[in-house]
Amino acid sequence: MAVLPTLSYLPQFHFCTNQTLNSSVSFTNHRLVNQGSARTSTKSFSLANDFLGDFGARDPFPAEIETDFCNRVGTFDTEHKILIPNVAAMSLSQQQCAPISHLQSPMTEDDAKSLLRKVIGWRLVNENGKQKLQCLWKLKDFECGVELINRIFNAVKSTGHFPNIRLEQPNQVTAELSTSSIGGLSVNDFIVAAKIDEIKTSDLVPRKRAWA
Repeated sequence: MAVLPTLSYLPQFHFCTNQTLNSSVSFTNHRLVNQGSARTSTKSFSLANDFLGDFGARDPFPAEIETDFCNRVGTFDTEHKILIPNVAAMSLSQQQCAPISHLQSPMTEDDAKSLLRKVIGWRLVNENGKQKLQCLWKLKDFECGVELINRIFNAVKSTGHFPNIRLEQPNQVTAELSTSSIGGLSVNDFIVAAKIDEIKTSDLVPRKRAWA
C-alpha cells in the first residue's frame, strides 16, 4: 500500500504576560513530512515597548528557552537608564565654547590635525609661527558673499567666538579662526568651524555645468 505524503501547517500562538509592558510569544510549527512522522520547531522571544525598534535583538539560546526565561523577565525590578552622551561622544557642532585662560598653551599641531578631520573644507595655516584655521568660499556674486557673512554671524553669535572674515571682490569669502588670547588654536576654533560647516550654501555657490 502506497503512503501518500501530506503537508500541513498548523501554527499555534499563546501569549503569556507578566505585565502589560512585558510579554512573550511562543510559536510552534508542526510540519508533517509523511504519515507516521512529524517534525516540530519551537521559537520563543520576548516582546516589550521597544521605542528603538528591534535594536540589538537576537534569537534566544536553546538553554534560555528551556529555562522559560521569557516568563521570568519582570519590569518592576528592572532599572531603566537614559544615558546622555558625554562631551567626547558629541559632535563638535553640538558643543559650546568654553572660556580660555591666557595661561593655557595653544593646541599642538598633532592635536589640530586630529580635529581637522572633524570639519569640512578647513585647512591649517601657519602664520608667523601661529596656527590658524582657514576656509574659502567662491560664490555667485558679491551679494551672495554678504549673505554668507550674515549666515555665519547667525550660526556662531551664541558662541561669543567669531572668525575673521574677508569679503574679496567679486565673489570670494575667506574666514580664519584662532584664539588670540593664547596665540594659536583651541578647541573653540574647531567648534565654531563645525557650526559654520552646517550652514546651507548650495544657493550661494555657482552651479556646475553638466556636459552632455
